[in-house]
Amino acid sequence: MATQPAVFFGHGSPMNALDDNRYTQAWRAFGTAVERPRAILVVSAHWFINATAVTAMSQPRTIHDFYGFPDELFAVEYPAPGDPELAAEIADTVEPTWIGQDADSWGIDHGTWSVLVHAFPDADIPVLQLAINATKSFDEHVALGAQLAPLRDRGVLLVGSGNAVHNLRRIDWSQPEAAFDWTRRFDDDVADLMTRAPADVAGLDRHPDYLMAHPTPDHLIPLLYVAGAAAAGGETAHVLVDGYAMGSLSMVSYTIGCEQLEPSGGDGAQSLPDVPADETNL
Repeated sequence: MATQPAVFFGHGSPMNALDDNRYTQAWRAFGTAVERPRAILVVSAHWFINATAVTAMSQPRTIHDFYGFPDELFAVEYPAPGDPELAAEIADTVEPTWIGQDADSWGIDHGTWSVLVHAFPDADIPVLQLAINATKSFDEHVALGAQLAPLRDRGVLLVGSGNAVHNLRRIDWSQPEAAFDWTRRFDDDVADLMTRAPADVAGLDRHPDYLMAHPTPDHLIPLLYVAGAAAAGGETAHVLVDGYAMGSLSMVSYTIGCEQLEPSGGDGAQSLPDVPADETNL
């Protein structure tokens, strides 16, 4: 068994909730390997607002925050409970940084449940989401990740759900497992920092390929929280599983505080709906 790690999952597409591939197999292996957490706190790329908040309802709804996907995906439910008392504890932990308590507006979005349906399929562990504050700098996100690190000692699993490279505008449907040169450069430099000096990911917005890798920052910011938690504990990450999709997506997943796992078999490609990527919400 491993101690409770902070973990970053590159969730890619909602279709991963239904797929059986080497990414989803890695997530299942991770969920089996770690000790059962008290609760799971997720920073998802898909809750990107102008405030810092945490879900504080007792029964968060499953949000299907996408369109253009098969009906089967809209039928997926992840009925994990919430934990209002833990939400208040999280706010206390990071004072004087302010975290609002969201009792009714959000829930569990696909950035969260597309991973957790594989890692913790029973949906019997409380799940909370932390909103990404779009007004904050990369340095501030890394710092907040460090402030959240003590929650690990209280049995809370910290999860970041996003992609190290995420540019839907440049997707090449003819290359399901390929990567462009700039995708590889940025992804390789992220890997170097995560495995050597996680706190330094705060400078990724100055990387020469940053604007190509991330036309918007929402899918990279969850990584900053995981990096901040790692740096607070003097830890570095290792790669759980990696790969590329459609040229402009990195599918890498990192764990901190967990022995490297070796998922076996399965196709590496994720599925995407048969509609243009800019007509979906990935």
